[in-house]
Parts: sequence; structure tokens; C-alpha cells
Amino acid sequence: MAEEMRIVLRNYGKIDPLKIDDYIAVGGYNALNKARSMKPADLINEVKSSNLRGRGGAGFNCGVKWNFAYMAQADQKYVICNADEGEPGTYKDRLIMEGDPQSLLEGMAICAHAIGATQGFIYCRGEYPSVVKTLNMAIAQATEKGVLGDFSIEVRMGAGAYVCGEETALIESIEGKRGEPRIKPPFPPVVGLWGKPTIVNNVETFANIPAIVEKGAAWYAGIGTPSYPGTKIVTLTGDVVNKTFFEVPTDTTIREVIFDFGGGIPDGKGFKAVQIGGTSGAFIPAANLDTPIGFDAMTEIGAVLGSGAVFVLNDTRDIVDVTARIAKFFAHESCGKCAPCREGTMRMHDLMDKINSGRGKSADVVLLNKLGRVMSYSCLCGLGQAAPAPVMTTIEHFPADYNAKLV
Repeated sequence: MAEEMRIVLRNYGKIDPLKIDDYIAVGGYNALNKARSMKPADLINEVKSSNLRGRGGAGFNCGVKWNFAYMAQADQKYVICNADEGEPGTYKDRLIMEGDPQSLLEGMAICAHAIGATQGFIYCRGEYPSVVKTLNMAIAQATEKGVLGDFSIEVRMGAGAYVCGEETALIESIEGKRGEPRIKPPFPPVVGLWGKPTIVNNVETFANIPAIVEKGAAWYAGIGTPSYPGTKIVTLTGDVVNKTFFEVPTDTTIREVIFDFGGGIPDGKGFKAVQIGGTSGAFIPAANLDTPIGFDAMTEIGAVLGSGAVFVLNDTRDIVDVTARIAKFFAHESCGKCAPCREGTMRMHDLMDKINSGRGKSADVVLLNKLGRVMSYSCLCGLGQAAPAPVMTTIEHFPADYNAKLV
């Protein structure tokens, strides 16, 4: 772990997360004080110049997003932290919220100053009750210290719906409605929570903000890949020696993640595939292991960085069976609002189950590919658009595994 570079996790394990005085003692809230001495437009330009891009989802430039909300005219604006961490194998947001919650609050407060918001929400998944307690304690301490000024933050718990990780479904949930995505445009920075301009960033994105404001855009932009600078928290699971987490620059390769930080494949077995970005991520073969984990480099090989979850499979694993189980997950988690996802995820699961049980034909594989392509551009939100990725990439990279199960 000597090659780790901790920016987001800079205080992890070094301070008591339940004591705001510990955070202040290591320089906490200095960045917020500096931000408040800057004009909002200058602050937004600093974040924009750092080229900080969302640590999940579409990887959009954070400062550009903030500018949309800053320019929008409204009597109220909101800042929402997306802490609905629903990807299996992903726990990087939990690390931040449990280990350094004040850094999240500080990042949200800096955003609030930039766009002119006075109210913030942290939308936390229902499976994290202990995290909610930690966040509420951190908010109470920050309020008592007066460090947040006129910016107030509330924690809202989700009901466990995977689709509420999508920003507009999350907004619907906070408003007390069924968690279903909205048609975009309009986008949340213009028309968001209760129809007001709203910034939605995830935990890791907000936790980067204090360091950027304190050390400057040029410092941050010089780390990792130029198009997606900074670091990424990686959570490593599956067939790997070190099932752990670490934070590395975005120019770190997949091979380094698995075989250096992860210690390689245990028990003398070989590498077969790796899925990066959570359950909706593509399966990557050995030929692409030297790809940097930066957002754009991953996109070039048909994969996503997403949540930073890395799930490794050794050469004894049945990749068709794994993919069939993932297809079942998406059929269960579809909110059902749009027909391409509602019907597509169910039909994809049926076809994968048919192939996995040895009843499939080559025509079924062709149909899976066609269905996946249609879903990728016709589904309303990222859940349905990304759901076919595991199926389509395993068909592309591991055709022999499918052929072995066809009749």
C-alpha cells in the first residue's frame, strides 16, 4: 500500500470521527473559511479548473454543474449528497461517512456558498442505520460550533431501492414520492428538488472539495490522468488475496490494482475477468488489464469506472452463471416506469437463465445482444441503460463459455 495517495481518505484512521475538534485540529473547515472569502463565481471557476469530475455516474465536471445552479434564478436552492450506495461490493462512501464525516459536511457547505443554497440533504441508504447516527452526530456538532453558518443539513433515509442512486429518483424519494427517475431535461441544477435549482453530488465527490479549495486547482489537476484527475477509492472483492480498499491516482492501471495492491489471485489459480464499477459494470478480460482506471480510459474499452468497486474472478468461475445472477438482480431492481427497462430486464433474465440451465440456443445469444443494444439507448435512466453491460461484455469476451452451455 506504499503507493497509495490519500486525498479523500486523508484523515481516515487518524482522527476520531465522532469529535469535530479532532477534525478542526488537522485543518478542518479552513477550506470553508477560505471559500467564503472568495466570490462564488471565482470559487466555481476554481473547482471547474481542477477538472474534478463526478466520482460515479456520468463523470460530469463538478464546477460546470455548480455553475448551472449558480446562474439559475430562484428564491431557494438545495445541495444534496447522494449517499445511496447500492452497488454490491461497494463501500467507499461508508468509509468516508464513518471515518471522516466532517469532510463531507465541509464539502457540501462549500458548494452551498458557491451556488447560494441554505439547505442541504444527505440521502443515505436504509441499510446504513449506524452511518445515519454518525452523520446526525456530526451535523449536531458542526451546528453547535457554528462552522456551517446559515447552511443547515438534514439526513434522509432511503428505503433500499437501487434506482434511487439515480439523482432524479433520489429527488422524487426526498419529496415523499415513489422513487422513479424523471425525464431529463430539465436537469436538477435548473429544476430539481421541489422545482428549485439543486446540486446532487456523491459522497466521494464532495469529500474532494476541501482539499481542492485549500491546495488549489492546479495541484489537483496534476494528479492522475489529465482528463480525469485526482484519485479514486477502490474497493476490492472476489478472487484476490487482499480484499481491501485503497485510494490511488487515476492513472493506476487495472493490473496494478489487482496484482500489486490486491496481491494477485490466490491458491495458484489464474485470472479470468474483472468487473469494475459495480454490478452494472462491464466484465474486462486479461487483454485490457493495462488500462488506467481513469473514466475516459475505461470508456475506451467499453467499461465504466463508476463506484470504483473491483470484482475479480479466477479461471475456475462460471462466468455465465455469475452474469445470470446479475441479470436477476436488475430484473428485481427495475422501478418499472419505462417499458424498455421493465420488460427488457425481465426478458434478459429469462434468456440468461435459459442459457445458464443448458436450454439455450445460439439464437438466444443473438437476441440478448439485440435486446441489450436497444436498452442501452432507449431506457429512461442509467439503471436500464447499464443493465445490459455485464451480459453484452461477457458474450463479447467469453463466447466459449456461452457456447459450452448451448444445445
